[in-house]
Amino acid sequence: MAILVTGAAGFIGAHVARALLARGERVIGIDNLNAYYDPALKHARLAQLVGDAPGFTFVPGDIADAATLAALGDITTIVHLAAQAGVRHSIDAPRDYGHSNLTGQLEILELARTRRVAHLVYASSSSVYGDTSALPFSAEARADRPVSLYAASKKAGELMAESYAHLYRIPMTGLRFFTVYGPWGRPDMALWRFTTRVLAGEPLPLYNGGAMRRDFSFIDDIVAGVLAALDRPPADDGAEKPGGSLGPHAVYNLGNDRPEQLGDLVALIGAACGREPRIDLLPMQPGDVTATWADIGPARRDLGYDPKTPLAIGVPAFVAWYRDYSSV
Repeated sequence: MAILVTGAAGFIGAHVARALLARGERVIGIDNLNAYYDPALKHARLAQLVGDAPGFTFVPGDIADAATLAALGDITTIVHLAAQAGVRHSIDAPRDYGHSNLTGQLEILELARTRRVAHLVYASSSSVYGDTSALPFSAEARADRPVSLYAASKKAGELMAESYAHLYRIPMTGLRFFTVYGPWGRPDMALWRFTTRVLAGEPLPLYNGGAMRRDFSFIDDIVAGVLAALDRPPADDGAEKPGGSLGPHAVYNLGNDRPEQLGDLVALIGAACGREPRIDLLPMQPGDVTATWADIGPARRDLGYDPKTPLAIGVPAFVAWYRDYSSV
């Protein structure tokens, strides 16, 4: 029996697969290795993070394809991290989000139902909160005014999970990730883009005139939170869970509980690169939000989640990895 990790060649997925293997689990990983960003990075994650571990089986395939999922081996639990990411890309390619984040979510829920898995942990996003002024973001707050299709698709995924938890009593945990960063990260994320530009001497685009704050979460802390959630399925006891469900379905924020100004991020990148950043102040972009801040109290209480990595440690770690990976 094995744990299924979807999006296993992705940023968070490859790190989670490695952590599960390190503690002796058998892992089946699935990923469609699409071209949203360079698939070479995805192959490199699998080779370097997961390697040739005997407990790991990789299946190249699409989570929205029911036949592919039906052919998987015996699984006990699911860590569902596969998704079409990116707020701005959802404006240009909305059907990608319908395919991966809606149809894909449905097929994973159907897999959980037919296999009667012990627990389904799935990825959501801080984007579901929209551009609210109520900080920090609480999982108990309304999250029904998305400002991007990406955010809407992740909120829809939560609602779909709630319906399956209610109907079939399958324990499910949704994790709202807050701006995850670190080694082996994604090229479309700000830290990667900013580091590339600083090292090339190019100006950095800072939207909303630079008046943006983000709750940056280092990958090692997020992985610890994912594993802690996996080990603690919500009880089917009729009690209200974080997120409001009365069924075996909980929703938690996983962040750093420390919103940072983007200007501070840029300064840390410049220091780590040994270069002075050039700034290009631009207006707010469609679908973006001005600030994020995770209320992680429920995750601390229920999961023992305890993020330890400040931006001053995480940013140099990323820059060192990036320079080695990119040979710059």
